[in-house]
Amino acid sequence: MPAPHERTLQVRAAGPADLEAIARLHTAARAAYQRARFPDAPFDTAAEHTRLHTAWHRVLGPEGTPVLCAVRQDTVVGAAAYRQDVHGPATAELHQLHVDPGHWGTGVGRSLHTACLHAWRAAGCSRAVLDVLWHNHRARSFYTRLGWRPDPRRRPAPDATHLALTLPLTAPAAQ
Repeated sequence: MPAPHERTLQVRAAGPADLEAIARLHTAARAAYQRARFPDAPFDTAAEHTRLHTAWHRVLGPEGTPVLCAVRQDTVVGAAAYRQDVHGPATAELHQLHVDPGHWGTGVGRSLHTACLHAWRAAGCSRAVLDVLWHNHRARSFYTRLGWRPDPRRRPAPDATHLALTLPLTAPAAQ
């Protein structure tokens, strides 16, 4: 049987039927990266899952936030959500990008990122922005490899928990 990263990965638009799977993988991913900073804290609790389920229910609802999901063998293993024109005209914001920890390092995040780039460029966006948790070194490294850099137009969060990054979209980003 092929390794998980060798199985076919499909990136498609997410819908309400994907809600539970996306909330579950987001809960697991968040718990994994938070444990790196707080090893004894229980981040994968029922309350946390409910909170993220409610948040994704709003995102997948009628407000029109584009959401993509990565599917491998009929299982949702990653999700990304973005918004446009929130930080200025022709600017896309990568609002969420999460991969099930069992699929980290298998190309799921990169595939979701590439699908977002295609959508942003097709919509005429010239730059993208995102906020990443300062202590999430794995995510910061991922975005740096893809060409994201600190955003000089956006100040750090007042509590300095997040780093604002930007990516010009005029030319293809590093793949």
